Amino acid sequence: MVLPGGLVKPILAIVGPTATGKSDLAVKLAKKYDGEVISADAFQLYKRMDIGTAKIKKTEMQGVRHHLIDILEPNESFSASDYQKMVREKIELVSKEGRIPIVVGGSGFYIKAALYEYEFPGEKRNDELTAEYSDYDNSELYGILEKQDPQLAKTIHPNNRRRILRSLEIVGTGSNEFRKKGSIPFYDNILLIGLRMDRKELYKQIDERVDRMIENGLVEEAKALFEAGITGQSISAIGYKELFMFFRNEIRNEEAFDLIKRNSRRYAKRQLTWFKNQMDVTWFDVTNDNRITLYDEIVNYIEKKGEEI
Repeated sequence: MVLPGGLVKPILAIVGPTATGKSDLAVKLAKKYDGEVISADAFQLYKRMDIGTAKIKKTEMQGVRHHLIDILEPNESFSASDYQKMVREKIELVSKEGRIPIVVGGSGFYIKAALYEYEFPGEKRNDELTAEYSDYDNSELYGILEKQDPQLAKTIHPNNRRRILRSLEIVGTGSNEFRKKGSIPFYDNILLIGLRMDRKELYKQIDERVDRMIENGLVEEAKALFEAGITGQSISAIGYKELFMFFRNEIRNEEAFDLIKRNSRRYAKRQLTWFKNQMDVTWFDVTNDNRITLYDEIVNYIEKKGEEI
């Protein structure tokens, strides 16, 4: 497979914090290079969760095929291991059709599991680990996981004790071998492109996006899930878990909105830290003034690297 001019086609991965324009860039690159987008968002997998996950609209796709969006019902569970298998199948499918796979999103653990040599432990629970944490309640266990691997914790409901223990086994017991394998790329032609933004401007963008979500019906979308009795992994997503607290009369609506903004800002900070520490990303700074020139800069980078692959 080659780019125009005879360059080898890479697998592109566009990563970085929320609200930096990853989806728009992915569509532009897909149109330029005849690519298809593979979503790497842990919650855009779910149907009926469009506004709160900032899911790309059909019109915004501009005819570009997108994968791994709206494939699960909100009450279904999904793991990084599941994602690894599915995204590798999609990469193979897209590549065999002569197109460029473009993996895009902010769920860093999912992306790394798919693009690097991650081998998940067997399904049998570690009895020693279970005994070690037997005196901890679910909240305490979840807190430990959040400290050890906040990105992985985001994919798990705080009350799913079995999955929390499995995750602690991954990042704790046997973690040296696990993380060692996680440092080796699964593919030899990956280009990791990161979008980042000045923190003050990023936080402003996040707050404004949350305001738009609320104006566009986030409360009503979350209320429909609440009234349907949805529980589990999906509604641990930022925007839904805070509004569920409001629906349960635990906080006021204004408090819920403020929490969504605060938690989104904190999540963006964790995303940036995770990608910087875990993956070999080439970063591009997004500003209000460079969005057109930035695209040209990224295209030049892709084509230059394509000559080296």
